[in-house]
Amino acid sequence: MAQTATTGNLENAQKTIIAAARYTEEHNAPAMALIERFTLGKGEKTVTVPKVGQMSMSDLVDGQDIVDEEEIGMTTVDLTASEVGAKVILTDKLVKQSSPNVMAIIGRQLGDAMARKKDTDVIALYTNLNGGTKLGADGRLMSAANTQAIISNAKAGKFGSQLYILHHPNAIANLSKEAATVAGTAGGELSNGWSVDLLKNFYSGLRPMNGVSIFEDGNIAKVSGVDSGIGVIADKSALAVLVSVDTRTERQRDASLRATEVVMTADYGVFELDDTKGAGVQFEIGDLATS
Repeated sequence: MAQTATTGNLENAQKTIIAAARYTEEHNAPAMALIERFTLGKGEKTVTVPKVGQMSMSDLVDGQDIVDEEEIGMTTVDLTASEVGAKVILTDKLVKQSSPNVMAIIGRQLGDAMARKKDTDVIALYTNLNGGTKLGADGRLMSAANTQAIISNAKAGKFGSQLYILHHPNAIANLSKEAATVAGTAGGELSNGWSVDLLKNFYSGLRPMNGVSIFEDGNIAKVSGVDSGIGVIADKSALAVLVSVDTRTERQRDASLRATEVVMTADYGVFELDDTKGAGVQFEIGDLATS
């Protein structure tokens, strides 16, 4: 009798793949999770987002009319979505002979691919923020002083009240290294403060610095020809994602191939909402010495 996968085998395999894919995607796209999210309604092709310019208040005199008129300065951004996807072919023999662990690995790879695609789409927008003027520079480390400098720049530039920093783990590791150096030269325990919080929480997520949360993202790539990469300091309102169809996984049987196709797709688009609400940040992201 020919070896074929039963419907139950296929159902279980697909469920394992989908569960692993969803978990991986949800946990591997920090850049996407930090921006505004819009949803495309049924039958809609675009979403138009208004942007209103900054206004000013004037001193008033009792009994006199307000003579200064504020220009609304309204502009709009049109958001559209496009499809991305990947396909995996599960042969009957593979399904029959493989353990659930193999299916979970396939699912994680699919989920990681989708997360990486979404994440890098967002990261690609960082360079154009702030009119293309980046903070930091090639050869500069993400030290406490330099990090404080970009935070001060962002606050002085009125980027917004929901600021965050996202950069490569190797860049952020310099903050931990600096804090560890301070601890080592202190001759004992440090008093409670930012350095202590950083050391205690480096592997579980960094505490905010001057009220600004710091996140790491290994999908940030090196700028061509150098060891630095471009992360971001931004307000949540600087960038946005428009979702038409969220990530979904479907199955289609190919009898002549004796296999089942598992297809993962998503329909979305990422955009710059407000150029003035963020800036790219260039710091060194080369591998750190391990000894």
